[in-house]
Amino acid sequence: MHKPTFETYKLINGPMHQSLRHDSAHKHVAGSAEYIDDIPEPAGLLHGALGMSDRAHAEILSVDLSAVKTYPGVVCVLTVKDVPGVNDVSSGSRHDEPLLAEDKVEFHGQPVFAVIAETRDAARRAARLAKIEYRDLPFWTDVDAALENDAPLVTPGMVLKRGEPEAELDNAEQRLKGTMRIGGQEHFYLESHIALAIPGEDDEVAVWSSTQHPSEIQHIVGHVLDIPSHAITVNVRRMGGGFGGKETQGNQFAALAALAAKKLNRAIKFRPDRDEDMALTGKRHDFRMDFDVAFNGDGRIHAMTANFAARCGYSADLSGPVTDRALFHADSSYFYPHVKLTSQPLKTHTVSNTAFRGFGGPQGMLGGERIIEEIAYQLGKDPLAIRKANFYGDVGSGRNVTPYHQTIEDNVIARVVEELETSCDYQARRRAIIEFNRTSPIIKKGIALTPVKFGISFTMTAFNQAGALVHVYQDGSIHLNHGGTEMGQGLYTKVAQVIAECFQVDVERVKITATTTGKVPNTSATAASSGTDLNGMAAYDAARQIKERLVAFAVEHFQVPPDEVEFLPNRVRVGSKEIPFPDFVRQAYFARVQLSAAGFYKTPKIHWDRAAGRGTPFYYFAYGAACSEVSIDTLTGEYLMDRTDILHDVGKSLNPAIDIGQIEGGFVQGMGWLTTEELWWDGKGRLRTHAPSTYKIPLASDRPKIFNTRLAEWSENAEPTIGRSKAVGEPPLMLAISVLEALSMAVASVADYRHCPHLDAPATPERVLMAVERLKGM
Repeated sequence: MHKPTFETYKLINGPMHQSLRHDSAHKHVAGSAEYIDDIPEPAGLLHGALGMSDRAHAEILSVDLSAVKTYPGVVCVLTVKDVPGVNDVSSGSRHDEPLLAEDKVEFHGQPVFAVIAETRDAARRAARLAKIEYRDLPFWTDVDAALENDAPLVTPGMVLKRGEPEAELDNAEQRLKGTMRIGGQEHFYLESHIALAIPGEDDEVAVWSSTQHPSEIQHIVGHVLDIPSHAITVNVRRMGGGFGGKETQGNQFAALAALAAKKLNRAIKFRPDRDEDMALTGKRHDFRMDFDVAFNGDGRIHAMTANFAARCGYSADLSGPVTDRALFHADSSYFYPHVKLTSQPLKTHTVSNTAFRGFGGPQGMLGGERIIEEIAYQLGKDPLAIRKANFYGDVGSGRNVTPYHQTIEDNVIARVVEELETSCDYQARRRAIIEFNRTSPIIKKGIALTPVKFGISFTMTAFNQAGALVHVYQDGSIHLNHGGTEMGQGLYTKVAQVIAECFQVDVERVKITATTTGKVPNTSATAASSGTDLNGMAAYDAARQIKERLVAFAVEHFQVPPDEVEFLPNRVRVGSKEIPFPDFVRQAYFARVQLSAAGFYKTPKIHWDRAAGRGTPFYYFAYGAACSEVSIDTLTGEYLMDRTDILHDVGKSLNPAIDIGQIEGGFVQGMGWLTTEELWWDGKGRLRTHAPSTYKIPLASDRPKIFNTRLAEWSENAEPTIGRSKAVGEPPLMLAISVLEALSMAVASVADYRHCPHLDAPATPERVLMAVERLKGM
């Protein structure tokens, strides 16, 4: 074999800050990426299906499962009596989410029993044969009905307050009150929920789960089976999308699979079909925001109050932190001198809503942008001018403290917006659109430029920690494992780039292995946009430990000072010698140097007192801005996305190609939430939008015809994050608010921009048409 010379080692392949393809991209395209349903099935595998209720709220009077048990192929039927531990799969401490319903059901489709059969088809067919007697109870399925019925809260709400808003609302030139309804959203991942459990010796069970939170699956399985966590190993190589829906919602499927596996001593797989998945699992929370705002003639806000009432479903799940984050982002990018924000996490008789990309932040931010829009139409001004008038200021301006009393020290929103406004020629295009609308009787256009400021960190301080495991083998190859999960967002690739950079080796030397609780314990969910921040730093810490040992070895073995040991591309300089990395590692091994390390990282500076509504819940903020242009047909309400320009702040990007993909994907997903994706429950509490035939996600043809995306290349995180980068998972979703605002402008042109259109989300063609007709009469 030809031995490479040092001339070939001038640069490494795949360091931090280099565009590199997703490690599984070629496998995704070829269909060779292995998901749980692709794993070769173990001998004797059985399949599970859920027996679901057909009532929204009812007492269970009797359950007859005789026809289920005798159906051909059925091996076992599980009920609550088969649970050896705790009949609960809730993620918090409220224990309000039963694995299987016992005396009462609280949403249409709630599982009452589970069928285990030789085939998936047999299990699903048998599950429909149960005869259950109910006594119906009153129910409600939306926020308005919950408020009318004095519905309880699933978890305590929160209050953020600064200044004297109630008193100061009367001390401004103008005042507005209003209401906005903000719809929910289905995750609609490509891979539905799935779990495969294989029993082992004694208490042991191995679980493959499509989850963003392997440690939680481990804990839940332990509670349900009444076994310690050390007996349970949870494995996740990749998910076909997660978007937050796989943070807690996989608990039920994994726990039932493990329960059946241990009971029958056979491998068990649960894989609901799309309809069942959508009926059984939580969505993005929908909200009703009621606000009261006072402002002056320039549009600068003086005081405001707002209440965010949320449809949470029948149990708490993550509704507490979701509604908290809605309040954290109700300021959007704006300073409120006097402010009071409250949340109402309302109980409804629907599936329990859960995490979704942005985690309540998009709903809060959308509410803040609606207030800006209302002020603009009241004053007859460009909404962008009102936005600029209310932006947070720099340190020392007196206008950089949030409603939760955190001082913003890294504010770049004015620069981002100004740069995008210039590069996309916003002002000239807006004038041209207004002129176009004057002469076009049917087609109307709209344009809007909206900002994004998104706080990065888990608001539960304890979750801001991560671990990693790094092994360097004798041949110079490197094994990397960490607690983050890969759901298509490129986390594995970015963390591998961190390791490549640390050791100055080609990224191909770094083997990315499946996330498993058996290697890195007690991990947090891959959520809150913190996957790369946390796991990248943990991996860096592990690499740092190994490098320090290698340097110490070189100092002792070659008798050189530490500053003469340098890691160069694929080699190590020791004094005047340059040794290929594999040879250097091999020498260290024979000198009995430990070449393995467990890394750890916890986010500094953050703290939060929820009861007081004060603290520093976020390590830093990510910023961005989008300008969108639309055309609507005033006869049908249908519309087209003509153009979108995005400028987004990811700090010093770890991988520009992946980050741009995340920005564009997040924007399109947000666009779907605000335009076409509508959840609808009927009068019996049944989710009717439960399949692709009735639930409309954006298609490739729905993307903007002109789509320009740029990174703010001048940005560098002021905080010492990995590579000075910033999180990119969630913030881009809120760039899509520009689409709703552009639609609003197009509708407003019907009445010569005299009235705010009051478009609720999602702004479906039907809602756009109704708004057009309403404004025609004004």
